[in-house]
Amino acid sequence: MEAAMKNICLVAFVVIPGVAQFNVAYGDGECGKASPDNEAWKLIPCASAAQSENAAVSSKCCSQVKRIGQNPSCLCAVMLSNTAKSSGVKPEIAVTIPKRCNISDRPIGYKCGAYTLP
Repeated sequence: MEAAMKNICLVAFVVIPGVAQFNVAYGDGECGKASPDNEAWKLIPCASAAQSENAAVSSKCCSQVKRIGQNPSCLCAVMLSNTAKSSGVKPEIAVTIPKRCNISDRPIGYKCGAYTLP
């Protein structure tokens, strides 16, 4: 009887956590099912604006930033992504793009790593 009880407990400890994992939505991160690195490619029109505060910000860049910026944590993850870094994006300049685009409903004061959106 004692051995059977141990087996039941062992099965409970193995099966219950396994079943509980079925309720987890894998792949849902800051940008939903898309990775921040993939979303970063959509901000190619912002490349020069993300490297220099003096560079003009194109309307195409602004429309993409506005779309991605509807989810501030996604925009932040994109700006800090490996793709952005390897493309020469300077995060301290990239966080200024929503303001430079005059996006009125931008997440002012949102903490993005070591940076704060103006």
